[in-house]
Amino acid sequence: MKIVQIIFLFFLIVPFVEIYLLLQIGGVVGVFPTVLLVVFTAVLGAWLLRQQGFSTWQRFQASVAKGTVPAYEMIEGPILLVGGALLLTPGFFTDALGFACLIPQMRRKFAKYVIENHLINIQNGSPFKKTPSENGHVIEGEFKKDD
Repeated sequence: MKIVQIIFLFFLIVPFVEIYLLLQIGGVVGVFPTVLLVVFTAVLGAWLLRQQGFSTWQRFQASVAKGTVPAYEMIEGPILLVGGALLLTPGFFTDALGFACLIPQMRRKFAKYVIENHLINIQNGSPFKKTPSENGHVIEGEFKKDD
């Protein structure tokens, strides 16, 4: 199944799931507590997103300071962004998906999956591959243009 089809199905099915869950939970606990719960999850999600975002940013900076490629952090950043957008969307299903994006262990596993399955090209700790010359050595040099 193509990614476009998956995204289309996601946008088609999720609103129905959200409406169903809101009606079911609203029927059990009432309308006012349901609305408060949706608002509470959005506020809690925003707070957790801020906390996790700063943590990821600090790890990113520490990796750069060490001279290593912050591969995991570069993948975790967009995951946090998607998680924040899902948490700000009203509903319990999207909140569950958003909170899953904020759990560091789940983000790390997803980032590991992306890297190990070569969904992002990272070779020898660098996203850029150095192509050796025909004899297997990299030839380095400098270039100066005289005008």
